[in-house]
Amino acid sequence: MSLKEIVPGRLGFGTAPLGNMFRAIPDEDARATVEAAWEQGIRYYDTAPFYGAGLSEERLGQVLSGKPRDAYVLSSKVGRIVLDELETDVPDFGEKGGLFEHGNPNKVLHDWSADATERSIEGSLKRLGTDRLDIVWVHDIAQDFHGDAWLQKFEEARTGAFRVLSRLRDEGVIKAWGLGVNKTEPIELTLGLDEPQPDGFLLAGRYTLLDHEHALQRLLPMAQEHGVGMIVGGPYSSGVLAGGAHFEYQQAPPEIVERVSKIKALAEKHGVSIKAAALQFSLAHPVSVAAVPGATRPSRIAEDVAALNEAVPAEFWHDLRAAHLISPAAPLPAGA
Repeated sequence: MSLKEIVPGRLGFGTAPLGNMFRAIPDEDARATVEAAWEQGIRYYDTAPFYGAGLSEERLGQVLSGKPRDAYVLSSKVGRIVLDELETDVPDFGEKGGLFEHGNPNKVLHDWSADATERSIEGSLKRLGTDRLDIVWVHDIAQDFHGDAWLQKFEEARTGAFRVLSRLRDEGVIKAWGLGVNKTEPIELTLGLDEPQPDGFLLAGRYTLLDHEHALQRLLPMAQEHGVGMIVGGPYSSGVLAGGAHFEYQQAPPEIVERVSKIKALAEKHGVSIKAAALQFSLAHPVSVAAVPGATRPSRIAEDVAALNEAVPAEFWHDLRAAHLISPAAPLPAGA
């Protein structure tokens, strides 16, 4: 079954912020935001044990466990196990250190082996209060977390998580599996394997208005050739394309701030919201199935829905291209 057949709608809900990414948010705000996503008709939800050491899954489950299970699609990730014991040291999360310092205090174990994959899924099901996951992503086997050791982690996942998830898919326990990463290389490597293939991938931050050239060169042509779909994570580039100050999970550098200001200027010229520009660009590629922006306030969900449906004139996209703000190889939204 293809990812397009599984994922309902073009807009999902990414729940990393519910794990207290960057800052602590009250439980009532988290619950209200998930409820708002449901009320707005969103039926695809993505989470992970890594997001606040299980906090995101717990908060999402508190709402979704009260909804009809067949009415929504749920994905989580494997590669990290949330332990009962508390963390006493500063956790090593590579470039993303401190990202979830306000999450649960539990220790998180990195492990992509076969046994750990099954344990991870069991833990996710318990925290989410559900009996099944629809999609499982193999999380963060890439350079940003492991540096030069990433190929070793990839091999651990290839002989562990990949095979377990392929079996679970064949048995009908899950509908699909793939990689959930912030880099293109692990996906390219996976698509080149002479082994059971993934159904798709969740790529965060690598197909956005600010960063898409690299994905267009190799990954997306490979994905088209293999017939696999892409879920776009982080379509707002960690928030800088939606009025925030973060890019790549850190303070946005001056060159990015300048690029965003140029995009904003063209958006204002054409009466376009920058959220609409960012979201619709990410979804314009034929491989894109859906985007999963995150949110911590109910009002943000309504903004995302409005951005998806906003009418954007073709001239805006052509001006972006003429100003060299998007690649000439990037597909433009329909009608442009």
